Amino acid sequence: MELALFSRTTFIYLAVLVAIRIMGKREVGQLSAFDLVVAIMIAELAAMSMERIDMPLHEALIPIFTLVLLEILLSFISLKSHTIRGFVDGAPSIVMANGQILEQELRKLRYNVSDLVGQLREKDVANIADVQYAVLETSGELSVVLKGNKRPVTPEDLGLPTKYEGMPTPLVFDGHIHFKNLRNLHLDETWLLAEVRKKGISHIEDVLYASLDTDSNLYVSAKERATKSKPAG
Repeated sequence: MELALFSRTTFIYLAVLVAIRIMGKREVGQLSAFDLVVAIMIAELAAMSMERIDMPLHEALIPIFTLVLLEILLSFISLKSHTIRGFVDGAPSIVMANGQILEQELRKLRYNVSDLVGQLREKDVANIADVQYAVLETSGELSVVLKGNKRPVTPEDLGLPTKYEGMPTPLVFDGHIHFKNLRNLHLDETWLLAEVRKKGISHIEDVLYASLDTDSNLYVSAKERATKSKPAG
């Protein structure tokens, strides 16, 4: 019985994991109301099917993947129809305009000034007087546009040229070389080991993480055991 329960739980867990992966990559904070409802229903169906051992597995999986299919279908329709997208995801709401709080909009959203000030602090905005526009997105996240004289200075503002900055390429994860990335950079393991040794690390297995930026600078972070094993002085 215990083995059957263990196998059933493992299978349902993997099935739910596949279902969530099929639904796509979205942060929890970015879920629409429909996405959240589907996620809750899938969790409830999975829990129910694990509790009811007498329920055939297919009876548990059919409702779960039906919800996944509906989620994908509605997402596809939302891409094509602005009306459906507005119904499913809602629309952003402007809660501050031209530096003024829109009280009527706050009341309609049941969103108070304390919520607004709190979310502004999360955006590193300490003074509400610095805000030109604030928009409450459909995900519940607050987007903020500061007044012109309160925005951070950029190189463009100062007329300074900037060079291209691409994403660093990971080469080592927890002591394991990412050979595909290494090949894409037209480099090999011999080069990597030589560069790592220049950083005072003898073995790749002692590297927690390593990456190469677009200026060919290698960043290396050693595992704690490698750091501790270094002789003092």
